[in-house]
Amino acid sequence: MALTAGTRLGPYEILASVGAGGMGEVYRAKDTRLDRTVAVKVLPAHLSRSEEVRQRFEREARTISSLSHPHICSLYDVGNQDGTEYLVMEFLEGETLTDRLSKGPLPIEQVLRYGTEIANALEKAHKQGIVHRDLKPGNIMLTKSGVKLVDFGLAKLAATNPATNTAVSILQTEIGSNLTQEGTILGTFQYMAPEQLEGKEADARSDIFAFGTVLYEMATGQKAFAGKSQASLIASILSAEPQPISQIAPMAPPALDRVVKTCLAKEPDDRWQTAHDVMLQLKWIAEGGSLAGVPAPIVVRRKGRERLAWSVAAILALATLALAAVLLTRPRAAARVVRSSLLAPEKTSYHFVGDNAGPPAVSPDGLQIAFTARDASGKALLWVRALDSPVARALSGTEDAMYPFWSPDSRFLGFFAGGKLKRIEAAGGPSIVLCDAGDGRGGTWSRDGIILFEPHFREPIFRVPANGGKAEPATKFDESRKETTHRFPVFLPDGKHFLYLAGSHAVGTESELHSIYVGSLDGKPPRHLVNARSKPLYAAGHLLFVRQKTLMAQPFDAKSGTLSGEAFPIVANVQEDPGFFTAVFSVSDNGLLAYQEAGGAGDQHQFTWFDRDGKQLPGAEAKGNVWYPRLSHDGRRLLFAQGDPGDIWLEDLSRHVTTRLTFEPADDASAVWSADDTAIYFMSQRSGAGDIYRKAAAGTGADELLFSSNSLKNPTSVSPDGRYLLYDALNSKTKWDVEVLSLQDRKVAPFQHADFDETGGEFSPDGRWVAYASNESGHNEIYVQPFPGPGGKWQASTSGGAFPAWRRDGKELFYVAPDRKLMAVPVKTGEAFEPGTPTPLFEIRLRNDPTRHYDVSADGQRFLVNMPLGEETSSPPISLVQNWTALLRQGK
Repeated sequence: MALTAGTRLGPYEILASVGAGGMGEVYRAKDTRLDRTVAVKVLPAHLSRSEEVRQRFEREARTISSLSHPHICSLYDVGNQDGTEYLVMEFLEGETLTDRLSKGPLPIEQVLRYGTEIANALEKAHKQGIVHRDLKPGNIMLTKSGVKLVDFGLAKLAATNPATNTAVSILQTEIGSNLTQEGTILGTFQYMAPEQLEGKEADARSDIFAFGTVLYEMATGQKAFAGKSQASLIASILSAEPQPISQIAPMAPPALDRVVKTCLAKEPDDRWQTAHDVMLQLKWIAEGGSLAGVPAPIVVRRKGRERLAWSVAAILALATLALAAVLLTRPRAAARVVRSSLLAPEKTSYHFVGDNAGPPAVSPDGLQIAFTARDASGKALLWVRALDSPVARALSGTEDAMYPFWSPDSRFLGFFAGGKLKRIEAAGGPSIVLCDAGDGRGGTWSRDGIILFEPHFREPIFRVPANGGKAEPATKFDESRKETTHRFPVFLPDGKHFLYLAGSHAVGTESELHSIYVGSLDGKPPRHLVNARSKPLYAAGHLLFVRQKTLMAQPFDAKSGTLSGEAFPIVANVQEDPGFFTAVFSVSDNGLLAYQEAGGAGDQHQFTWFDRDGKQLPGAEAKGNVWYPRLSHDGRRLLFAQGDPGDIWLEDLSRHVTTRLTFEPADDASAVWSADDTAIYFMSQRSGAGDIYRKAAAGTGADELLFSSNSLKNPTSVSPDGRYLLYDALNSKTKWDVEVLSLQDRKVAPFQHADFDETGGEFSPDGRWVAYASNESGHNEIYVQPFPGPGGKWQASTSGGAFPAWRRDGKELFYVAPDRKLMAVPVKTGEAFEPGTPTPLFEIRLRNDPTRHYDVSADGQRFLVNMPLGEETSSPPISLVQNWTALLRQGK
């Protein structure tokens, strides 16, 4: 029933009718409390038929009201008066996209701008678990401030009626009067994804399909799918492909065709997986993209110019040859070395050291450079910077990318992410999985279509076709040299031989057991070249490697695989990453060198006390290359690792006296206290595997091996009764897992084993609960489960979190949020676990490492943080040296 002016719905006074649709009637109204104009939507009667439906409607509507975004129409309130359900929304002035499209297609710049805004809004909603389900031009308002999405999530709310809970019945409710027996179907049908038409549950990718239809219609003025009956329209959506945009709108960038086509893939898995991915693609096209973004007519005109160019070239040929003859008789000037630098993209930073992201990679043609960079939230993406462009481009679908490497034609990039080896076009596009690679360390791509790579940091080199397939070993360990890793392969020009680094986790960084070899695809024994703990590269007839922060070059015959002469320095002060057996440098075939200088505070950190307000307090003295702080239960002593490879140290906090506890050349780290503070448990790589040892906290007696296996193991927590030790285990199949070692019988049992990462297991002070981080939802959150189980699982964080730590009385749980805020969660532990609302305390600057680098005092009032020394600045730039081969002549 229509409402007249002056009617009151709660505090809202109806002023005038705005319009009506399948989801109800809309009125302009006045909020008498706040004296503002609002839009009131009165919803259909079927939403008020039962108390259960009403409660669910109000609950979900309030969820939608939490969306705050400049391109989403705000939902202010929800109410019920005399059985009438209504929504109160932001009042928008403008026109719907439907009205605008009735005048024809939009200019391409508007398509890209509006499309980017829509994608940005969808990304915000999807991150909060809200799917629109009814995205169409009629639900997009064009205002002076840009687009506004309306009716967000209401398609789902409409489906709460059990009598209309299928896709088809919702459609019939929605488009009702728009259906005719003879005419074309208009309305919602034409924007629904195939899975919605089949009655399946819609998710974010369903919105992406609808978004593709909207982009198509904005660019062409035509609907992506059409039919003269319901059956023909559904058949078109389920099986047909729309005509390419570039055929209807020739001035549209061809790259837009690819974006929309991927949105409209029939299978959800084949579409862009997030709205963020689509947004990045549209931004890239708007910024100029590559040749893929050039309108087709321009290409045609260029062909015409090419014919003219050939004519001119014929006339100038003789003159050119004559001039060349003169110039060739003159002595050539020596190529000049030109130095420059590349800063990280805006609001990101490079993390080439200590983050397992790997060094940047220069393309073989020397025209582009690929690298990983992280934003303030910690999200890492693969970026590509064309050296003739002022900006870098992020490649969507490359989250958490590591160790990028180029195809020989400089068109594609290989990289590691999500436990897989992947490839992607450098110009952008979907990433393709090639094979499993749980924790890769470098790759190389031959002209014959073979990729060599290390799939896991304790594996030899494997080979796989560049199009994907079964991976097979290409090298094998030499046990006599205690080899535990082969990494950073580099193909030589013949495509059959390759360089690689062979190393051992059982020895220190300066050991001669770390060496560079030449291997062969035919399985012949490898040839030793030089002792170095560095990735190798080959260019300009020289082997390149880093030794003591100096880039060295030595003449190398790639055909015979032999060195000659002596190694000599090329560039000093190159950033090394000894923990990952590498250094930050890359070269191209045509004389471009890229590297990062070792500078600033580097690995210099200090353990610093803060109160709950973030105020710095006096306290611990330990500083330098320090790691993993752990306070004793009585708060008097601090356990930490120092150096790389590390040793375990102990500081008496009252006297500020430090004592070294371990003395092995291999890495000792990740130490935790026993329940009574008399002993410590730590990880040591002296056997090459990362095993668990025990030692008296007084420093007396020998180090006792408790448990050895092939997986890397980092102790994280000891149970209050001293019977169990939790540790993180890096397994090749299931990634990081939380496992339990019984300290009485030394038996191991899984606590959390799954196909995603679980880390940082921490016993509660009463020993009945374990907090840990898991990325099972797509990003890290903090979960709590009973120990030893079975039982339920509770999520303690709300918007991401890592590195859990308990207050000693068990009444609070702390963790670090993605924005680097230290969070406190009040908890109740008893027969059940009851988390409260997380509260931010202060922002902390932790060293960049996937382990907890802070600890908390027993009363939860002070926090010991491993802080970088000095002020936080942007990461050091990538240094570029053009014509670096001139340095070869200088160095000899």
